[in-house]
Amino acid sequence: MPRVKLKELLLSRVVFMGTPQYAKEILEKLLNESNIDVTLVLTQPDRPVGRKKILTPSEVKLLSLKYNKKLLQPQKLTDKGVYEEILEANPDYIIVAAFGQILPKNILDIAPCINLHASILPKYRGASPVQQALLNGDKFTGVTAMLMNEGLDSGAILGYRFFKIPNDMVVTELMEQLSIDASLLTIETVKRFKEINPIEQTDANSTHCKKIKRADGRVNFKSAIDIYNKYRAFYGWPTIFLENGTKLFGVELIDTISQNRAGEILEITKRGIVIGCEVGAIKIRQLQPPSKKSIDAKAYCIARGLKVGNSIL
Repeated sequence: MPRVKLKELLLSRVVFMGTPQYAKEILEKLLNESNIDVTLVLTQPDRPVGRKKILTPSEVKLLSLKYNKKLLQPQKLTDKGVYEEILEANPDYIIVAAFGQILPKNILDIAPCINLHASILPKYRGASPVQQALLNGDKFTGVTAMLMNEGLDSGAILGYRFFKIPNDMVVTELMEQLSIDASLLTIETVKRFKEINPIEQTDANSTHCKKIKRADGRVNFKSAIDIYNKYRAFYGWPTIFLENGTKLFGVELIDTISQNRAGEILEITKRGIVIGCEVGAIKIRQLQPPSKKSIDAKAYCIARGLKVGNSIL
């Protein structure tokens, strides 16, 4: 029989904290590693979703139940008994990915806490790094494995994975790619942790991003590239919409240099309508008026008597 190296037999015990799909991909990778034992999972409490406010579990909870893992859903990590449960799980590492809560010092002190942040830190610390990369039209992004401290995404860097963003990639597609990269980086980091020399972040180079609100999806027609980047960043939610609440779908960037009257209809075809911006132009394939179903852009114009030269606003 082949000899098995002792190092390959050693288990790393992991406590995992995370909530959305991004975190679920990382957790699934950990659960399928033979030399990693996930001893406890923490995720956010079930939340009401949709118009009917149906109480819905997180992606991480569903996966944990599938694998029959011990699960906690604290409102706060400072809740009674949470610290003791993590301590009892006896982790070698605490892995955190989009958990949604700041870790208090007593938990940070239990074991090395490794956060998988979806940006190249110190760029885009905070709640919406993936959307921010698209809003800014960045050519590259990635994920960072970071040793957590009491600050906001300010701990020492353990490793990176980079990704070149295709010009037509929307946030859901980018998030899927970064989830794969983050899961691979997690395993690399855990396996090589004792060999890694953490690199301190340079705070002077840091930037921050806020939590996305629905109102952020409102657009005007000043800049075509700004509308297109908002469409990519807010695809799915909150989407982009006009002042009157009409949502825009199937947005394409036509040009970034022409000068037009903001909101002017430049062209109407079966494939969409071209709208001029003060700088540049975009094509829209579908629109959805408030409380109605989406319709193709040409039908929208016909129903409202809009012609080339009219304003969409």
